[in-house]
Amino acid sequence: MIRWQHAVEGAYAANISNDGTLSVVSSIHHGISLWDIENNALKFNWSQQQDTADNLVLAADIADNNSHVLTASRTNFSLWNTTTGKSEGYWQIGSSNIRDIAVANNGKYILIGKSDGKVVHLAPKTGRRIEFLGHQEKVNSVDMLPNGRIAISGSNDFVAYVWDTESGQVIYRFNHPSRVTTVALDPKGRYAFSADSKKSANIWDLTNGQLVSQLKYTNRQEVFSAVGFSADGQYLVTGAPSRKVSIWEVASGKRLDSWRVTPRDDIRPAGAVVYSVAFSDNGLILTESSSGYAESWRTSLP
Repeated sequence: MIRWQHAVEGAYAANISNDGTLSVVSSIHHGISLWDIENNALKFNWSQQQDTADNLVLAADIADNNSHVLTASRTNFSLWNTTTGKSEGYWQIGSSNIRDIAVANNGKYILIGKSDGKVVHLAPKTGRRIEFLGHQEKVNSVDMLPNGRIAISGSNDFVAYVWDTESGQVIYRFNHPSRVTTVALDPKGRYAFSADSKKSANIWDLTNGQLVSQLKYTNRQEVFSAVGFSADGQYLVTGAPSRKVSIWEVASGKRLDSWRVTPRDDIRPAGAVVYSVAFSDNGLILTESSSGYAESWRTSLP
């Protein structure tokens, strides 16, 4: 395991790019930092969005092609260009709070999940905006494909929806026995993932909506805070609020390996939330957690 410190006193949010080359970290002392993971080099520091304590960035997403970063506090969101380091827009929401966000390639589309149950799909350059109103309660997690055309959202209403962002029409409805806490889409459009707060974490075939596998765990429950698919579609990596990172076989739902990320030395009990997980091109697993550490792990995968 290799470890780098990206936030001295811990992080409030972090996201690793799907290819494992970039990460964005939000912390109180450093604002928003964009890191080149391969060289452990700071690319940009963006602190404009963190002028006050109630304006902390609590969500971040990197576009699949690494062109843009989207960051959000509870009430506003910003789009950043990873080549120039410049801001390409700053928006405030009029009502409720932002719960989760996603950004499409080239910053073409933005997805905002809100506490009032609405999910907003926005095209910054044209101003086109569509609201998905399928959920009855607070939205906890959102994601979309790199082209921005298909979205997934999960809510306290026990439902995850896959839906068309052009029409707002539901494509698939995935019912759960408790509130849906985490959703994700495989960037290559093969799979969807949805997990609830009790006992159900499912991998779905995105081409037909059928269940591929259910993650198999012996604990009474496992809650997930981060999800990533391998490029070949064979594996899933998850992170949890309990520091735990696990690798799963997509076809069977079997857990192949697990370990825990490093907590901060000065925190007792020794806890850390895993904010983001990714497979790197050279077969390593990368993690960013609330401890402020980015870590690189070698696994037993073939």
